[in-house]
Amino acid sequence: MTREHRWKVAPPPDPALVTQLSKEINVSETIARILIHRGIDSYDKAKNYIRPAFSLLHDPFLMDGMDRAVERLQRALDQQEKLLIFGDYDVDGTNGAAMLYLYFRHLGLSPGNIIYHIPDRIKEGYGISKEGIHRAKEFGASVMVAIDCGITAIEQVRYARSQGIDVIICDHHEPGEELPDAYAVLDPLKPGDQYPFKHLCGCGVGFKLVEALARRRGDENSFHSFADFVTLATTADIVPLIGENRTLVKIGLDQINKTPRPGLKALIESSGLTLGKLTAGQIVFVIAPRNNAVGRLGDAMRAVKLLTCEDPYAASDLAKVLEDENRNRRKIDEETFIHAQELVENYLDVENDAAIILHQEQWHPGVIGIVASRLVEKYYRPTIMMTTVNGVARGSARSVAGFDIYQALKRVEDKLLQFGGHKYAAGLAVDVSRIDEFVRHLTLWSRNS
Repeated sequence: MTREHRWKVAPPPDPALVTQLSKEINVSETIARILIHRGIDSYDKAKNYIRPAFSLLHDPFLMDGMDRAVERLQRALDQQEKLLIFGDYDVDGTNGAAMLYLYFRHLGLSPGNIIYHIPDRIKEGYGISKEGIHRAKEFGASVMVAIDCGITAIEQVRYARSQGIDVIICDHHEPGEELPDAYAVLDPLKPGDQYPFKHLCGCGVGFKLVEALARRRGDENSFHSFADFVTLATTADIVPLIGENRTLVKIGLDQINKTPRPGLKALIESSGLTLGKLTAGQIVFVIAPRNNAVGRLGDAMRAVKLLTCEDPYAASDLAKVLEDENRNRRKIDEETFIHAQELVENYLDVENDAAIILHQEQWHPGVIGIVASRLVEKYYRPTIMMTTVNGVARGSARSVAGFDIYQALKRVEDKLLQFGGHKYAAGLAVDVSRIDEFVRHLTLWSRNS
């Protein structure tokens, strides 16, 4: 692997096609040429690209498991069963949890019959936790919907079932060789799944569940207003802005700029952005870090509370909390980045090493993912940063184009306690006593890949 970038120049499109498209959609030939390079080579394709609509979305029932998920949730709604929404602690998970919570409330589930749970990053770790299952049991929930996590939660789902809880999983991460024995598993990356679009974020998968419920109930338009949550999650999770993702982000961004929810409006205003002119880039670099900060440094349920808040005054107070936590996060982030750079420069050979792998017991688990991304940007090497939590080394991995970090971890999974993610980002846990063994084997595999 080298740090050099090689540009591949695409051949110029047919001049006649450029002229034809330019005239058909009334744009300059330069714009027509750019569109053709992106595969937009006809009037209909250009119309859908420039003016996306809900009608362009794929049938949600093409996703394997959707019928079972809808059937179970419809039964829960009809019988006023208790539900727990379990979300991850990042933007994708908290927005997904907020979306599902509000949608089930919209369908008539009373406040006393639905709660949400976001795991504590330090105490519970990533994914479905026993603490969350215990909370569902104590609440009396018969159904738990996990969003942006769960695809590798074999033991946790088995335990939930033993407690009389049906689990529905909405995830977008790579599945392992075995799927959880959940009531329904929604993940377009499942082997054999025929859903046409494979790049949804976790909240996007949850949105398809909302869409399916709406269509099954004959309430065709009730899911439209929830595109704003998918916009925040999709842009923040850095999934490809193509296909359904582009459609939902364009629609949701218009919604946010025209009629933002009170919580999001307060967050936009507290961050110093101009309401009505919010861009996808501003979500990634301004809104998302504030949303993430509360989960990195403490209780991520504060983000869901803000996103679901309907009182403008309460929302303003909650937004200030996110602002303060983000300020604290930046300070810890910078200190950790400086320390990590010193370790790289003093102890690693970045010109020849295939990957950067660092472990320090004192690093804050809430910022190592951010710092790993910064190291990737600086050195253009796959990077894993680990800290120690309760005697276990927990880490975040980030990668570069052409290197699948998920598959790399899979190659050495016998050295790990757990791992999960996708080709550009992953989380892992390894016994402290096996860190050197893990680093040695992963480095060897990386050099030979």
